[in-house]
Amino acid sequence: MPHAIRVHKTGGPEVLQWEEVAVGDPGPGEARVRQTAIGLNYIDTYQRSGLYKLALPSGLGGEGAGEVEAVGAGVTDIKVGDRVAYCGGPPGAYAEIRVMPADRLVKLPDGVSERTAATLMLKGLTVQYLLRQTFPLKGGETILFHAAAGGVGSIACQWTRALGVTMIGTVGSDEKAAIAKANGCAHTIVYTRENFVERVKEITGGKGVPVVYDAVGKDTFPASLDCLSTRGMFVSFGNSSGPIAAFDILLLSQKGSLYATRPTLVTYTATRAAMLAMAAEMFELVKAEKIVSEARQTYALKDAAQAHRDLEARKTTGSTLLLP
Repeated sequence: MPHAIRVHKTGGPEVLQWEEVAVGDPGPGEARVRQTAIGLNYIDTYQRSGLYKLALPSGLGGEGAGEVEAVGAGVTDIKVGDRVAYCGGPPGAYAEIRVMPADRLVKLPDGVSERTAATLMLKGLTVQYLLRQTFPLKGGETILFHAAAGGVGSIACQWTRALGVTMIGTVGSDEKAAIAKANGCAHTIVYTRENFVERVKEITGGKGVPVVYDAVGKDTFPASLDCLSTRGMFVSFGNSSGPIAAFDILLLSQKGSLYATRPTLVTYTATRAAMLAMAAEMFELVKAEKIVSEARQTYALKDAAQAHRDLEARKTTGSTLLLP
């Protein structure tokens, strides 16, 4: 029988269990995928810990790639043998084989490998909606992006460079600064020894930036607001250091008529048409070699607990894959 990681109770990485699972035939509107690469994402740790609620027992993970083994009734745009990737849908990507809604699967174009796709579907589409929709960048702007050497940040560095945007990125070490710069980040701030607000003001000549993209959360708020220019936007899309505490909304007016938003990928990819359009834009950049995304770390799927430990300890950079 195939195996999968299952969660029966919330907690630390030790709650991840490697178990045999029964995988049946796909039902109407479903497809069965034999996976070759699975993306590791910080949201997985939120679901494992209980910060984001799952109905237990449950699978885990929301990003993967592989080959379609079977399709159910009514599935017309995905067929057996297709190479596909996905993000979202029901949790359960940490599996050798899984059945899932076919309308969440994206066929991979020639020239895009399954491993590349598994590093990009969640993180790359997150960058797409952040840069192209939440605060649409046109080119010429200077922005602040926290955790610039992480999985999302590494893609954002390359995408902003392709757009002609000057990116200021915060990182935790000189090693991570070098990674961010190699990916196209114009200015790096090592937050462990530098005040990022002061450095942003220095880089921008005191003006601040029109947008801050932040997946760190507690440790960078409310200081991120002080990096914004008048009527700037604070975009919170993650909580790697813990959730942002409740705050008085008057703070936004006091700091210059600011905007704050908390978008999610689920909302932006709610329709298949939207998801396919976002993926098409991303894959065009990959084929043009403006975005290069390969895993910097790989773990056997059965060792997912160790991968979670390393991710939460900030020992990883860029993208990480779990391999069945």
